[in-house]
Amino acid sequence: MNFPKWKEKLSYWAEEKFQFIALTQGNDHDYPQGPFDNLFFAGNTELSEDELWQSQLFKVGIFGYDFKNQIEQLTSQNLEYFPLPELCFFEPEMALQLTPDGFYTSTEFSEAHLYEIANQAIPEQALFLCQVNPEITREEYLDRVHRIQNEILEGNTYEINFCQSFSGSFDSWNPVAAFFRLNELSKMPFAALFKAKNQWLISASPERFLKKIGSKLIAQPIKGTSRRGIQAEEDSKNRDKLISSEKERAENLMITDLMRNDLARVSQTGSVKVEELFGIYPFPRVWQMISTVSSAVRPGVSLKEIIHATFPMGSMTGAPKISTMKIIEREECFKRGWFSGAFGWIDTSGNFDFSVVIRSIIADLEAKKLYFGVGSAITIDASAELEYEECTLKAQALFELLRGT
Repeated sequence: MNFPKWKEKLSYWAEEKFQFIALTQGNDHDYPQGPFDNLFFAGNTELSEDELWQSQLFKVGIFGYDFKNQIEQLTSQNLEYFPLPELCFFEPEMALQLTPDGFYTSTEFSEAHLYEIANQAIPEQALFLCQVNPEITREEYLDRVHRIQNEILEGNTYEINFCQSFSGSFDSWNPVAAFFRLNELSKMPFAALFKAKNQWLISASPERFLKKIGSKLIAQPIKGTSRRGIQAEEDSKNRDKLISSEKERAENLMITDLMRNDLARVSQTGSVKVEELFGIYPFPRVWQMISTVSSAVRPGVSLKEIIHATFPMGSMTGAPKISTMKIIEREECFKRGWFSGAFGWIDTSGNFDFSVVIRSIIADLEAKKLYFGVGSAITIDASAELEYEECTLKAQALFELLRGT
């Protein structure tokens, strides 16, 4: 495929023809167990929950964070920017494996399609700017962190991923243009564009939730963040600071242990192992501490059982998981929806790969609204002021995209 901007043209072409599209992009990251494959899917068939769990169908989509309420006795009563389905999956009619030179496909793809894509117009001035405002002020954020630390003192939680949200409204907003611009600003290993009718996910996620290859399960929680330095010396110093931080290592270890316990619920006895603890990996704007946990799933365990045992991912809740999610519901001011859920695909052999929906914008073109969330791990040793700064750092590329700076 040698015409310019063919991925953009493909996305605009499919957006007009299909109710559902999905693009995943790994951006050539040297990620443990590999980043997202470069894939493109499109279709018109939305799947029911019963169909989602059926093994004979290929599926692409999202587990929303609030799907937790179907797994445990939990509720989500906070502010909802617009209604989002807790489960949103489709069966692709078109599936493409993208390469630098073109694509491979096992589905029907005619020369007429190629001609249409080659001649697909790309808007000269695509609108993706949007003023966004915080749901809570900095002072309210600091106060809520202190309240969470009181919960820790009382023994109700050990660590909690506390998130704040930013929202905006628009007259016109172009999600395809927004995705490709965000991918220029912040090339991440789990970049994704997802359309579900009028609702869109524009994601620059650095984190994998869960991957399955054959009988092997792989979870890769991220806990620990440090700013990249402008000069090499500063960059190296920030990396070393993250490596040696007792606070960040403690946060990471707690969630790694939680993931070990989650995987053990569906895995063969003695198969759960930590392949890497406290790995430090570079991203465009931050250093991240990533641990990799793997296991061998027990024979006969279903997809539904795996998801129910591991979802939501511990990095977005904290530990212990259920009591901490109840505190999240009390202290956060918004319904997470798709944010901090999981996006990915499941093939007909039961293999799958899911990212964590973070560093991501969720938009509804009919409601003419969008929002994104950002959070960090709160422990008893956390500084509320530094956690607020960490949230700002994590959301930097999203602010730059929406403000055009």
